[in-house]
Amino acid sequence: MTEPQAPIGQALAGQVLAGKVLVSKVLAENVMQGVRADLAAWAQLDEHFQPRLVSVLASSDEASRVYVQSKARRARKLGVDFHVVDLGPDATQDDLHAALHELSSDESVHGIVLELPLSAGLDADEALLHITHRKDVEGLTPANLALIAAGREAEAILPPTPRSVRFLLREALGDDLRGLRVAVIGPGRTVGRPLTFMLNNRGVTVTICNEHTRDLPGVLAGVDAVVVAVGRAGLLKAGHVQPHHVLVDAGINVQEDGSVKGDALPHLPVKAQTPVPGGVGPLTSALMYQNLVRAVKLQRGESVE
Repeated sequence: MTEPQAPIGQALAGQVLAGKVLVSKVLAENVMQGVRADLAAWAQLDEHFQPRLVSVLASSDEASRVYVQSKARRARKLGVDFHVVDLGPDATQDDLHAALHELSSDESVHGIVLELPLSAGLDADEALLHITHRKDVEGLTPANLALIAAGREAEAILPPTPRSVRFLLREALGDDLRGLRVAVIGPGRTVGRPLTFMLNNRGVTVTICNEHTRDLPGVLAGVDAVVVAVGRAGLLKAGHVQPHHVLVDAGINVQEDGSVKGDALPHLPVKAQTPVPGGVGPLTSALMYQNLVRAVKLQRGESVE
């Protein structure tokens, strides 16, 4: 699968890497232009065809509901048929499996998002087994993750957040990542674990850090870039980083006042840093819709890049 490409070459890189702030707004718009073009092409062939995207909720998590509302707004603007299946916080594992199985079997549904976190007691790993991997626009099913781990990305649907991180690293460090060293802090299933394999697939030497890593500043000193995706606001501080580092912050931490903070403190003394919000997020959202287009093509037997 090809990464989103800059429409105006090096001029775009200048907009993306502005001073020490690494943002993705321009890249996200480039991706969305491609999505709109695909949707328009399908509409010309069949004015009644609309890709259908379904979000499944099984919790009382307010942040998840905010994200669903954001998806709904963008879907309406694109002309994507967006639906929500809200099972409520009291849904059982069997309820969840039945809903996902039904959606996976429904030929009118092209993309499925299981909104995480689930209610306490529900097993996300078990639930994801019931989403067919060609409708998994978040790229988190075991089938898609296995393809990524096996180095078969061209056959997979890739998780949007790790893909966004990888593309931002390419913008900051150069298109060819081979031989570079990147530390990934937080080996979670949605970002850190798939990202590790996705970077390795591009020839990157990856250091994985977790809560048990000793001497974190010493571990990070020799790397070219640091990616943090733990879910703990302000975890990474000035004493952890070096001036030569590119820092990509994939943490999203919703505060009591409704503001969103990253896993790293802002404005750290590094070569470049993604802000939160405005860094990884805009491109991640756009790539999810690009994944929907890819899912539709896979299901319709159309060629994919």
